[in-house]
Amino acid sequence: MKITALAGGVGAAKLLSGLAGVLPSDDLTVVVNTGDDFRWMSLYICPDLDTVTYTLASLDNPATGWGVRDETFHCLERLRLLGCETWFQLGDRDLATHIYRTHCLQRGQNLAEVTAALCKQNGVAVRILPMTNCQVPTMVHTDEGTLAFQDYFVRRMCAPRVCGCSFEGVEASSAAPGVIESIQDADAVVVCPSNPYISIGPILAVPGVRASLLTTKATVIAVTPIVAGEALKGPAAAMMRQLGHEVSATSVARLYLDFLDLFVLDRRDQNLREQITALGLEVFTVDTVMDSMRSRVMLAESLLEALP
Repeated sequence: MKITALAGGVGAAKLLSGLAGVLPSDDLTVVVNTGDDFRWMSLYICPDLDTVTYTLASLDNPATGWGVRDETFHCLERLRLLGCETWFQLGDRDLATHIYRTHCLQRGQNLAEVTAALCKQNGVAVRILPMTNCQVPTMVHTDEGTLAFQDYFVRRMCAPRVCGCSFEGVEASSAAPGVIESIQDADAVVVCPSNPYISIGPILAVPGVRASLLTTKATVIAVTPIVAGEALKGPAAAMMRQLGHEVSATSVARLYLDFLDLFVLDRRDQNLREQITALGLEVFTVDTVMDSMRSRVMLAESLLEALP
C-alpha cells in the first residue's frame, strides 16, 4: 500500500516513525511543511524537515522534540559571548546540517536535492520531500503586527494574539518534484496530527496540492491534533481559540472537509463522533496519543486497518 503523508512538527514525526515501522520504506512518501524555514546567521534552517529526518533516523531529542539527542551547544555559547542573539537554540551537530544545506544551496542544488542527500547520509530510506523548492515563509498576523513565524513561535513564545496567517509568495510557488504525483498515485494520503494553520496550511496553499487532494483516487485520512479540547504540543489550541473557532477535533475536521474521506478521532472525544459524521465524513476512533514507540506503531497499524 502506497502512503503519502502531509507533515509538520513533532506530532507528525511521531506518527511517521510508527508508519516507517510497519511499512516498507518504498511505500511511504512524506511531504513536509517548509513555511517554517528561515535564515539565521546566514544559514538556511528547515525546522520541520530536520525534525522529520532526525526522527526517522533515530537521532531526535525526545526531551525537546527538536534537534539532536545528546547535543552540545559550544558554538551557540561562544556566539552569545560574542554578543550575538541566541534565542533560536541550535546545537553543534544540528549546526552541521544547516552549514551543509546552506553550502549545497549556494552551489545551485535545490531544497529537494539537498533533503534527499541528507536523508541518504542519515540512513533514512523513506522518501522525504519539501512541499516546494521555493521560499514561502509563514507570516503570523497578530495584535502586535505581522511577525515571521520563528519570531512568533520561538522568540515571542506564541505570546501575541493571532489574527491570521499567510505564506509569503506561495501563489507564485510550485510543488517540489514528486509532491503532486505522490498524492495522485497513493492508495492513501494521511494528514498527520499537525497544527492545521501553520504546519498543514502552508502545504495546502502550494498551488496544485489541494486540487490534487480533491481529485486523487486515494483515501484521504486526517488524524486529529486536538484531544479533549487541547493540543498535545504547540500553539494549535490557542490559535484556534484566537481565530474564533471552537477548540475541538470537529473544528479540525471542518478545515479539511472539502478533500477528506476519513477522520481519526481520539477515544477521549467519542462524544464528538456524531458531529463529525454529520459533516459527511467517516470517523474512526482510536487512541491517538503517542507517548512511546509502541503507541506510535499501534496508531500506524490502526490507520492502515481503517483504510478500505
